[in-house]
This record gives sequence, C-alpha cells and structure tokens, in this order.
Amino acid sequence: MAASRVLPLRAQRTQRIENKGFISATSAAKFFAFPTCSVHFVAAMNFDYDVAIIGGAFSGAATALMLKRKRPEACILIIEKTAEFDRKVGESTTEVSSCYMTRILGLTHYLGHHQLAKQGLRLWFSNRPDQRFDDCVEVGTRYQSRLPSFQVDRAKLDSHILDLAVQAGCDLWRPAKVTNLELNNGNGQKVSTVLDGGERTVRARWVIDATGRATMFARKLGHLRPNTEHPINAVWARFTDVKEWDSYEWRQRFPDYANDCRTAREWATNHLFGRGWWLWIIPLHGGDVSAGIVYDSRIFKLPEGRSLGQRLHDHILSNPVGREIFGAARVIEGDVHALSMLPYHSEKVCGDGWATVGDAAGFIDPLYSPGLDACSYTSYYVADLLARSLAGEDVTERLRHYNQQYPITYRYWFESLYKDKYYYMGDADLMSAALLLDVSSYYLGLVRAVYRDPECAFLNLPFTGIGGRFARNAMRFYGRRLVALANRRWATGYYGKRNAGWRELYDGFVPDTRIRKQISRGLRRWWKCELINIGLMLRRRTTVSADQVSAAATEAG
Repeated sequence: MAASRVLPLRAQRTQRIENKGFISATSAAKFFAFPTCSVHFVAAMNFDYDVAIIGGAFSGAATALMLKRKRPEACILIIEKTAEFDRKVGESTTEVSSCYMTRILGLTHYLGHHQLAKQGLRLWFSNRPDQRFDDCVEVGTRYQSRLPSFQVDRAKLDSHILDLAVQAGCDLWRPAKVTNLELNNGNGQKVSTVLDGGERTVRARWVIDATGRATMFARKLGHLRPNTEHPINAVWARFTDVKEWDSYEWRQRFPDYANDCRTAREWATNHLFGRGWWLWIIPLHGGDVSAGIVYDSRIFKLPEGRSLGQRLHDHILSNPVGREIFGAARVIEGDVHALSMLPYHSEKVCGDGWATVGDAAGFIDPLYSPGLDACSYTSYYVADLLARSLAGEDVTERLRHYNQQYPITYRYWFESLYKDKYYYMGDADLMSAALLLDVSSYYLGLVRAVYRDPECAFLNLPFTGIGGRFARNAMRFYGRRLVALANRRWATGYYGKRNAGWRELYDGFVPDTRIRKQISRGLRRWWKCELINIGLMLRRRTTVSADQVSAAATEAG
C-alpha cells in the first residue's frame, strides 16, 4: 500500500512556495501543471479536494475508483482509520454484486486468482440431534452455477480495490482518525483528522460517508434508525481442520450423497437451519472456514458456554450436519466476533455536499448475502452523482431521488425477504419453497437487469417503479403465508416433521424464461404446504369437537 500522503503533491508544493513568498497559489499550480486535479476548480473555490471519502473499504474505495474513472481530473482523498484491514466475516457475493465487481470494477482477473468461485446456496435441515447425516434434508443445485459469484476474504478484497483507487490517482491518509466534521452544503465541507501524530484539516466540495456500521453521518445528523421489527444477532468465527464436503471418505460412507450432486458442495455457501436461526459455512482462500450463526432473539437464545467461540462451536456440534463437518475443527483464537441488533438504516442518505454509501446507509440481514449488493448500487449511484456535479451539472433532483428512494428500497427489501422469516426457516418444506421463490424473484427483478445493461441498472435502486411495487407485494404475500403456515405447524407439533429422508437438487437459476421452471417448483411446494395446513386445521377442529363432547358428557353425568 502506498504511504500516507498528507496533501496532494500539487498542494504540498504550492503551499511551500506560498510560505516562502515566491508566487501565488494559482501561479504555482499553473507552473507545475499537475494533471491529477482540476486546478481551476480547487483554486477558485479554495478547496483542497473535490471529494473526501471517509472509509477506504469496499464501498469507499469502489466509489473513489468509479468516480476517478468517470472524472479523471477529480481530486479525491480517501481517509481510512486502520493501518490495515482486519479479517472481516467470510462473505459470499451474489450474482448482482459479482456483476458489479467483474463488469463495472473490472476485477475478474483478480477474483479468479485470489478468491474462490462460489457454487450457489445449499440448505440443510434436520429434526433431531442424533439424526444420521444422510437422512438430513439437502436443498441446492445439482450442477455448477451459471453466473459467476465468489467466496471472498474481505480484508484482501478491500485492500485490492483501495490499491486500485490509489493507483488511479486518489490520495490516501492512513491511518487517520476523523476528529471533527463540518457540513456546510455548497460552501464546502471540513474534515479534521489525526494523522502521523498531528492534526490535519481538509476542505472538500463533497464528503462521502463510507464508514460502514460506524454510520458516522447518520449518527451525527440524527438520521440513524434501528430496525426493531427484526431483532437479529450474530456470532461468527474462523475454523481450521474443517472436514471436506467432497472427500473420498464421505464417498465411501455416503455413496448416494456423493453421486447425486454433479458440482462441488465444498465451494457452495452451505447453510444449516433451525427455528429462529441459521448458520453459514463459507470456505476461504487458504483453507480456513468462516462459520457464524444469525438468530432472532424473539425465538432463539444461543446456549451458554465457556467462551463465545466455544458456545458457537457447541451449537454447531448439536446439529447432525454440523457435527459431521466440525467434529475435529478448532476455533482460531482471537478471531471470534459478535454483533447485536444487526439491522438499521439512515432515514436520510445525502444532502448538498455529502452522501452515504454501503453499510453506512443501512443493513438488513446477511441471509442471501445482500450486503455487497447494497454497496454496489449505492457506490455506483453516488459516484455518478458526484461526477455530474463536478462537471457542473445541477444534481438537486438526483439528491432528492436518492433520499426518497433509499428508505423505500430498504423497507421493501426487508418486507419482501426478511420480515418474520426466522419463524419458518427451520422447516424444510416452507424454507425450500421460500428459497425457490425468493431467488427466482431476485433473478427476474435484479440479476436479469444488471447483466443486460449494468451501467444503467446500477443507477436504479431495487424496488423502484410499478414493477418494484408489484414484486414487493407478491413476495410479501407469500412470505406472510409461510409465516402463518409455520405458526400453525409449530402449534400442532408438525413443524419440521418432514426434515428427514429427502434431497432436492435442481438444475440452477438462469436470468431468462427458463426461470419459470424454478418458480413453478416453488409454487407447487408452497401450495402443497397450504394443503397440509388445511389438514392440520381440520385435525385441530376434530380434536376440539371431541374434547367438547367429552366435557359435555362429563357434565351430564
């Protein structure tokens, strides 16, 4: 990584010449004729930078890189608080975020050589701790994924994108802690930092919040809104000595399991499910495995234990699939993390002179890995907005649209995919129906659009327009029905009864008319659950009637 640069090179030389009284700042800038920044703009407006970005991880670095490509003469500063990125949670990309990274950012070569190719989602269900592994329910794809996606080590990915931004001409202050922020709309924003043991202050026309869950602007401006309707928490760690999903040993022990699948289960994002919780298992380049539980505190409590890592490991071992995979695994010391109340959003995401991107704008739930999708949409939209502003265009309407649409997108995304999902995710019938319908809707609404015209699609936040509202209402309807079915199953003791003895491996998802096959499969699974629900209702009524007759006979006697 390049060393920290306190001021742009032009500004450093200009400042030294001014201090010695030789020539003015404007004359010095013209004399040295530095190509990286807009000399006229910075000098005329008395700004040190056109744009200052607080946060150098994925969202901040991607925004800087895209802005530099759209506006090469822009003078951009990235302020990153850490000397190096720590190993964040092992993360899966989706087809949408992978499209952004490959087709927009141009990271295909890097991802192929330094990260792992992902082979879709794979879901596992069980209904008792002593269940045989090959009796557990498996739902997933039979063949390799049709579109690229990846299992990424975020520390490596973030560092690479930040390197690209610096190579493109962005300045980097690192490690630099922001101590004060003044937002003055079109008059320029002022950011004060501690860098190399001293105070440094910079003025910029635009300042971007890419601070992730720190949500600097939302907290400062009072726009942060926790999502109390979705009280989920997470605990995760990295493990070594995790068993291979496609080993020779397993082929000998479970030949049907091995022969049914044509792709490598090892490279999928494997999920274990129970009522109120799910657990991810993500392989990382180099051999470590990221595993973590996300749970709804209304329904599930993580069992007590000696340490947080041991509690997570014990819970994994209580599941028959987890026990097979993690029986000999060890938690990597010092690499255990936890977060409570994961979901939140900022009620306002931009103003004249400032904007938020990525997790600084909001976060919902890690199931289906939507985090980098949101980062992709917001970073590209804001980069385009700033490029237009620096070119002299009036961006008032674009600011208004971003402020108006982001909370709608957040709300629709939450209500469509995640609201009360934890009530039914432990039932294989219900969750497999949801998976097929959820992913098919995702392919129809988002994946197809970004692959058809990525530059255009990433300028439109999800769930916009009439089509977005229709998709939201349809998904919300079947989601609410699945919750109702789950509650009746739980009340009648039928919940998870079919979490044994079957495996559903389908061809996979594609962003064209062939997706109808998966939609039909998902609808049939849902409607079958509705028929079972009618039977449960009738059984309950029969039981109640029998009890009433018995009570009446007793009273008569």
